[in-house]
Amino acid sequence: MRKLYRNSRISHKLFFAFSIVIAIPAIVVSFLFIRIQEKQLYKDAMTTGSSHVSRLAEKLRSRMDTIENASSTALTQKAFVDFIHTNMREDGLRLVKFKQNQFEQMHNIIQSHEMISELSFYVDNPNLYEIWPEIYHYDKFKPQDYWVTLRDEGGAAYRLFAFKNGEHTLSYYRLVRLPGQQHKRPSIMEVRAKHSVFFSNLLEETGGDFFSVVMDGTNPTRYVYNPKHMFSRNAGEDLKDIFGSIHEQLDVLQQKSPIKVNVGDHTYYALYRYIAPLNAYVVDIASHQALMKGPRSWYVFVVAITLGVLLLIMLLLSHTTRRIFRRLDSVLFSMRKVRRGQLDAKIDTGLGDHERGDEIDEVAVNYNKMLDEVKQLMTQVVDKQLIAKNAQLHSLHSQINSHFLYNALESIRMKAVVQRQPAIADALVSLGSLLRYSMKWRSDTVALSEELANIQSYIQFINFMEGGSIVLTADLPQEVLRYAIPKMCMQPIVENAVHHAAPLGDSVNIQITVMVEDDSMLLIEIRDNGVGVDPQMLTSLQAVLRGDSNSPIVTSKSGLGLENVRKRLQLHYGEGCGLWIDSEQGSYTCVTIRLPWENVNLGGW
Repeated sequence: MRKLYRNSRISHKLFFAFSIVIAIPAIVVSFLFIRIQEKQLYKDAMTTGSSHVSRLAEKLRSRMDTIENASSTALTQKAFVDFIHTNMREDGLRLVKFKQNQFEQMHNIIQSHEMISELSFYVDNPNLYEIWPEIYHYDKFKPQDYWVTLRDEGGAAYRLFAFKNGEHTLSYYRLVRLPGQQHKRPSIMEVRAKHSVFFSNLLEETGGDFFSVVMDGTNPTRYVYNPKHMFSRNAGEDLKDIFGSIHEQLDVLQQKSPIKVNVGDHTYYALYRYIAPLNAYVVDIASHQALMKGPRSWYVFVVAITLGVLLLIMLLLSHTTRRIFRRLDSVLFSMRKVRRGQLDAKIDTGLGDHERGDEIDEVAVNYNKMLDEVKQLMTQVVDKQLIAKNAQLHSLHSQINSHFLYNALESIRMKAVVQRQPAIADALVSLGSLLRYSMKWRSDTVALSEELANIQSYIQFINFMEGGSIVLTADLPQEVLRYAIPKMCMQPIVENAVHHAAPLGDSVNIQITVMVEDDSMLLIEIRDNGVGVDPQMLTSLQAVLRGDSNSPIVTSKSGLGLENVRKRLQLHYGEGCGLWIDSEQGSYTCVTIRLPWENVNLGGW
């Protein structure tokens, strides 16, 4: 973060500072305020829900009272009740009068209560006529031992789901006790009300935050609700899981405390009241997301406003800093040019001779002066390096030429004195070639073919002078023969191989090969099959070639050889180029010259 801040533009730093000072505190305060509003909204919602579920419970009790009053009114029709317990088969005229009087009166009682869909009597009377839907033999009632439950509950009971048409009907059951009928099963009166009628105007709301459900107190899978309510449609397949989770926490003793359940990734709250006669719970359910949809939208609003303010701040800062630092941008632009090598990229300040300007102008003036001083210093350094490099090259050339000529002339003189043979003429031809090549320095580089021709002349001369059989093999592609290399960079290495690879007069094979490494370096290997280099001497040589040692390299009595070649290569091409030597005593010695490869591809050789 510190590095990112350091590398940022000034306008970005100012924007970051304004964001910390203004935007972040504003967001924090806004979110805290929204959080407080959420808590208050939750509290208000729970209060509203509690009031609603209480009113709903009272309305249900009122409708239950209506059913109970209707049943009591029906039981006051003593003539109807007495007749259905008598022999209804013995007198047809009496049955007709019953139909016209008592039955019609009972039917009118049923019709006068819109909430009641059916009223039926189940009578343990073998002489009963089942010609009307209000009168049934007790055998038609299921379960037949239910009268025991009614007796234990005081003679009356509700069922949220009736035995008959139980999925859609609520029933109220009462025992009908008659004197002198104790030896029989008591008759049962059933008052049925359809759920759609009994719960109408209570569960039919299709909007709002709370969703009302009536749950059976003992069976968690049985409940009454409005499937058209938005809550039930949004819940989908999770609705049964929501009802099941809420039913597990219903407690008659904790009716005032809301229930909180989590189903999937949603949270739900439930408020409830217990309806003892129904053995059921009236439950109001609300989704946390639905209750908090207002504050949730506030979060988006606050974030949008904050982003808008930040964008406005960024634009204002960008415009302001652009005007303030426009001249500073010209300084930066000039610096980038200088970094790319354009040392003449000065800054035009537009100041007069006696004008001072502001701080940015002062920076520009001093920067221009610095460029002038840098150019002057660089010119001095380059001149010094050129002088030193030319002096070193001239010194190395002089060393190589003088020592070589001295040794060659001395050898020819001694051979001519001793043998006085015409073959010396051939040796003089080779010597002439060597002298012309070494003394003619038109440039520091020559073609590889020219260096190779000089080495072949040298080998012929050495074989003549020392009577040896030195074999030189250099089968190179034509393309590489045109490659430019430093003059006399291979001859000293071949000379070392001639003088140190084998005893005087013995045979030795010298092989020259080339290769390209990574398309960037040209490697020239000069390998002989001689006696090799002493391991201790080899270690010292390799240390110096790696730059790990400052000890001078001496490979011959005259002090010429690898050290001169290494210095020349590094002066020409830099530290990445030079020499490497590898040897195994009694087997071979291999010296590798590393040069930069700048030629085109050699065709796959």
